[in-house]
Amino acid sequence: MKRLVLAVLASLPLTTGFVAGAAAQETAQADVVDNKGASIGSIQVRGSAAGVVIRVALKAGALPAGWHGSHLHAVGDCGDTEKFMNSKAHVNHDNKKHGLLNAEGPDNGDAPNLFAAADGSVNAEFFTPFVKLTGANGLKDADGSAFVIHASEDDHASQPIGNSGARLACAVIK
Repeated sequence: MKRLVLAVLASLPLTTGFVAGAAAQETAQADVVDNKGASIGSIQVRGSAAGVVIRVALKAGALPAGWHGSHLHAVGDCGDTEKFMNSKAHVNHDNKKHGLLNAEGPDNGDAPNLFAAADGSVNAEFFTPFVKLTGANGLKDADGSAFVIHASEDDHASQPIGNSGARLACAVIK
């Protein structure tokens, strides 16, 4: 019995270290707003040294049904709701061409298309190794970054934004 108690006590620091490591995961959450400034859902960003996982949850009526390009933009400013141009261009620290399918890309802000259901809702999650949440060139740098959803599907090759059209929705990552 003494050995069992000692074994359990000896393993506690290992368990505590594992739990502390899991709790130290980098996170960010943000409301997604439409061109009228109304909240249409949220994003959750979880980061590690390998990249970030982005979960998108948009309510019914948020977007027109179908495919929509999504990108990470260099500045965390969605204040100009009509066009979301304050978010600037894609995050592109590596100075590559746009497009997940471009031989000279992808740029750091490239992300997969999102699919809006018939009711306009979106529930998606994806991983990108092209950015980090914190640290040098992280999404949560001094001016933050923005997650932008476009009107049309991204073809993942055309310059500069894959023919994905107008910016319909935006979320500030800080």
